[in-house]
Amino acid sequence: MPEHDPRGSRSSKAALTLLALGVVFGDIGTSPLYAVKETFSPEHGIPLSAASVVGGLSTIFWALMVVVSLKYVVLIMRADNRGEGGIMALIALALSAVKAHAHWRTPLVVIGIFGASLFYGDAVLTPAISVLSAVEGLEVGTSAFKPYVVPIAVGVIVALFAFEASGTAAVGRLFGPITLGWFVAIGSAGVYGIAQEPSVLAALNPMHALAFVSDHGKASFVVLGAVVLAVTGAEALYADMGHFGKGAVRIAWFGIVAPALVLNYFGQGALLIARPEAVKNPFYLLFPEAFLYPMVALATAATVIASQATISGAYSLTKQAVQLGFLPRLTIVQTSAREIGQVYIPSINWVLCIAVVAAVIGFGSSSRLAGAYGVAVTATMLVDTLLTFFVIRYGWGYPLALCIFATGFFAAVDATFFSATLVKVADGGWFPLAIGGGVFLVMATWRRGREILMDRLRASSVPLEPFLESLFRQPPERVAGTAIFLTATPEATPHALLHNLNHNKVLHERVVFLTVEIRDVPWVAFTDRVKIERLGHGCFRVRVRYGFMNRPDVTRALELCAALGLEFNLMETSFFLSREKIVPVVGGPSNMARWRERMFAAMARNAGNITDYLNIPTNRVIELGTRVEI
Repeated sequence: MPEHDPRGSRSSKAALTLLALGVVFGDIGTSPLYAVKETFSPEHGIPLSAASVVGGLSTIFWALMVVVSLKYVVLIMRADNRGEGGIMALIALALSAVKAHAHWRTPLVVIGIFGASLFYGDAVLTPAISVLSAVEGLEVGTSAFKPYVVPIAVGVIVALFAFEASGTAAVGRLFGPITLGWFVAIGSAGVYGIAQEPSVLAALNPMHALAFVSDHGKASFVVLGAVVLAVTGAEALYADMGHFGKGAVRIAWFGIVAPALVLNYFGQGALLIARPEAVKNPFYLLFPEAFLYPMVALATAATVIASQATISGAYSLTKQAVQLGFLPRLTIVQTSAREIGQVYIPSINWVLCIAVVAAVIGFGSSSRLAGAYGVAVTATMLVDTLLTFFVIRYGWGYPLALCIFATGFFAAVDATFFSATLVKVADGGWFPLAIGGGVFLVMATWRRGREILMDRLRASSVPLEPFLESLFRQPPERVAGTAIFLTATPEATPHALLHNLNHNKVLHERVVFLTVEIRDVPWVAFTDRVKIERLGHGCFRVRVRYGFMNRPDVTRALELCAALGLEFNLMETSFFLSREKIVPVVGGPSNMARWRERMFAAMARNAGNITDYLNIPTNRVIELGTRVEI
């Protein structure tokens, strides 16, 4: 929901802020379950003294302030694409900003696809580490639960993914209150811990952070890979701001989330100063014993909410990627979950489920998953910073020196964190990189394949207007009704029209050449949705425009044509589609590696049905095949 949405009353702002807690802050809000434990892990080789605890806490605190508060909340959230955020919106915004600098376009596409691909690695690891770390609280009460931690976590995760198909509207209303209860609980526990050891408040001094990251050599660098766990989920603040507006996200962060997180981190640090042996699980040991199992239940609920929001984010990202031409068409089911997301993608859901279960079983503990977790997150953050530079430089026109200063500082921080996480590549960091690499290959191959395909179609096509001029010198027999020819190249004659004339020898009394365009903006208003051009002899060229957040709906678009003087009776209308059969070129030069050509052809064959994707009445569709070599 754009920030200028009329829902601007205090009551609406409070409601949006509460909803944002459950959707936007679930991931970063559950980081205290594992961030402190991993930061002070004995494996790093840093003695658990009061000085090192204060230094580590100071590093966590200033990471939150710099990366989340300054970078995302203050800077990047300003780079909204008509109210929408997220890496796909940022890619579209950056590409729009460099239209006059074409040499930047390909590098930005590659960088953007890389960042978007890594999000899927995050979407796998967030449910895995969050749920597993919550269930591990059972071990704190008694070691008898240890053999059952992984099976319980797997059961929770499978149930979560199974529930996705039914939508989350009813449960979505509970997400905000539950998450608010979570933040109140962890903040209260933090206050209790700080009261026992107030000296921990010295961590507010950034000099302790500087000393911590410089006094322990390589160990400090390795620890940064664990500190970054405290800021995982920061990208969600930007990605989901379109649902609630910048104001609600900022109020929730500065008014509730950041204070609760800081209090809890400092409370855990105070516990470690008083009882260094609590490092095995400082989050749960911070609570009195009587509250242990209620907190396990609340933590599990909070991590399920965090996971659900991440999974829904993967659906939303996939939908945007499909509409922007980075992925083939997929079956996308509309749901009623307004607060959490409005789509469900079965194929993505079950692939993610298998990957998450494999991660839980394969890694077996949150500590082992922690090494894998930071790589994808920090790489995505670095990509966000790089894309933001092009937005503020070329889109906003700020001076070069200011742009370099504004983004260069954050890029240096992101690069430092990313380098620190690379140390753990061999210990699990390869997992999200492998997922991201696979998705990147798919996206890049589809994008490049579509470019080659469109070039081939244009090269073999006949210009439309000269063709119509010659056609009507000796017009074919006209038959009653309307023929709509869908075409991706509005200036070219559709192959389906040529085949129809060749085989049927007739032309409908009214012919419409329809092109569906996806713009690089999130939304296109109904008033700008349809453009009609009259070509004469009962022929029309119709362009239907959508944003990458809109749902393409040709049936609804045809209804809008009536106000522009072109009415349709669907019972007298036939839709002609060209079905391209993609075959790798035999002999001669190739634009892609042979295996990528075969990969693109396979994706094209298995792409979702275009009639469902565009909401075209299936009983009014005629498909005519075309063989295209790439």
